[in-house]
Amino acid sequence: MTKPPRIVLHNDKTDDLERLLLAAFPDAEYRACQGYDALPALIDSYHPDIVYSVRFAGTPGFPAEALFGPNGPNWVANAGAGVDHFGHWDAERTIVTNAAGVAADMMAEYVFGGFLHFTLDVAGLQTDKQSKTWNDRRVVPLFGKTLLIIGLGHTGRAIAARAKAFGMSVIGTRANPQEMSSVDEVHPATALMDLLPRADFIAISTPLTPATQGLIADTEISAMKPGVVVADVSRGGVVDQSALYRALVTGRISGAALDVFETEPLPQSSPLWDLDNVIISPHCSSVYDGWEKASFDLFLRNLRHWTMGAPLFNVVHPDRGY
Repeated sequence: MTKPPRIVLHNDKTDDLERLLLAAFPDAEYRACQGYDALPALIDSYHPDIVYSVRFAGTPGFPAEALFGPNGPNWVANAGAGVDHFGHWDAERTIVTNAAGVAADMMAEYVFGGFLHFTLDVAGLQTDKQSKTWNDRRVVPLFGKTLLIIGLGHTGRAIAARAKAFGMSVIGTRANPQEMSSVDEVHPATALMDLLPRADFIAISTPLTPATQGLIADTEISAMKPGVVVADVSRGGVVDQSALYRALVTGRISGAALDVFETEPLPQSSPLWDLDNVIISPHCSSVYDGWEKASFDLFLRNLRHWTMGAPLFNVVHPDRGY
């Protein structure tokens, strides 16, 4: 009988994960680890084959070195989609998978929640309500507008599907362009500067990689249509935060729903806090009741592949970040 793989479940709370693991694999050999600091010692002593890891306390202090060090596992299963907190790894030595797609629908809802917040002027409506003022108003339709999606992965495609329900034209970028449902035009990433002036709304859903670091900065913002509305559910660092702030102050960007930031938590000293045309959320667009179970269910499916010697899915390339 083949010996079961040694597994580490790395999360601040592991009781539910342990229960789900044993329900699917009653003979599983595993250890639980609830902290960043404790993981290196556990890996050195236990020599796991697999680590299922959640970035539960932010990127600073995340023990990536232990995961990819000499005693690290053969397979690191990341509970989320983004893997920028891992740094670079040797794909010949360590397989990394992610949970891309698990939160795509929720993140798409967040994007349109942000868009509608600004098109309906929810903040202004609340101000009128508080002062019991009946102001004549006009709302702005999404119908007929053009949405640019930067990054047509799982989340980008979910955003596109919802955009079509609103009657929007959808254009987008993808590293390897190909026709896809709900997207009118798919372009290579190199076409970004040509697409920016066409967009009334922009959704940023690309992973953070060396190629996307600072992807949206002064030059790109200057190419945008004046008054564009932006939603960013990518990773902090894709958008140059200082350039974004200047565009919001001048109205070049009329509103922005921001779920990711260069430094998280966003420092209280950040001038973004003081802008009325910004929604700030604590990197929560992918966090919903049931997301951890959905992510772990995906891991269990992949673990079944591992035990059968079948190829894993959602394998991440270290240079691409997806």
